[in-house]
Amino acid sequence: MSRSAFVAVIGAPNAGKSTLVNRLIGEKVSIVTQKVQTTRFPIRGVCAVGEVQLVFIDTPGVFSPRRRLDRAMVAAAWTQAHDADLIVHLVDAKAEISQGRARGADLKAQADRRAIVAGLRQAERKAILALNKIDLIRRDSLLELTTHLYAEGVYDQVFMISGQTGSGLDDLKAALAAAAPEGPWLYPPDQVSDLPFRLRAAEVTREKLYLRLHQELPYAANVETTAWAEDEDGVLRIEQEILVERDGQKAIVIGQGGQTLKAIGQVAREEVSAMLNRPVRLFLTVRVSSNWADDRRRFEGLGLDYGT
Repeated sequence: MSRSAFVAVIGAPNAGKSTLVNRLIGEKVSIVTQKVQTTRFPIRGVCAVGEVQLVFIDTPGVFSPRRRLDRAMVAAAWTQAHDADLIVHLVDAKAEISQGRARGADLKAQADRRAIVAGLRQAERKAILALNKIDLIRRDSLLELTTHLYAEGVYDQVFMISGQTGSGLDDLKAALAAAAPEGPWLYPPDQVSDLPFRLRAAEVTREKLYLRLHQELPYAANVETTAWAEDEDGVLRIEQEILVERDGQKAIVIGQGGQTLKAIGQVAREEVSAMLNRPVRLFLTVRVSSNWADDRRRFEGLGLDYGT
């Protein structure tokens, strides 16, 4: 009898969820940048462990939301967790052991982690605790942290891992496969993601945008694929629009003489071409839209509910 399971990976922003999911799948399905809350909607990555199919759901980070898009992202993360067969709570171990003179980012990560524990307790759900970034802390501190967190009472297993190096991931996958319920596979054996290629291409460009301008450009930017067609010579033509909130941000993205936009387009085109295994022409434009994040139509079908 075959088995399969949806596995929701939840955690605070920048806990390393996207890096972990990419490692577990063995292929890049989620973009990774220095920006917090890079993942804006649930992304599914599919892999097989023997006769078991695991569908990992990379969820938006759980944090204290401020704007409408933030609230929709956090709600989507909890929805995926509640609906999943299994939950992996990824915790940045390095941030958790910071005491005394802890950085503000570490204190926020600790607060977000406590909020997730409270949410799991309220939902009466058990999760697998995955302590990430173990290669960055001492073993005695790690054992002490494990004991402290397990006492929260919302975990049934604990794994010490590194999404960056892959340490401990085989044991985690084996435990998830063993816990998967009986049932048919949910996706074809050769499928690694449920994202349409148009959306995956837009995500690639958004990643390159943030990697290039992570200090100059704020979080408020989006990328949309506006055209997807084959030219007469058989090369795929992709047109994308980068949305920013202010004129000053548009100037930053374009750069002097258009050089920044050209560089972003070049690296994005190379990755999209490799992803599709075919030559690609990528055309980027930049447009100011001060309220793009409040427009629910831009996120229809992505698992985000803006409410009323």
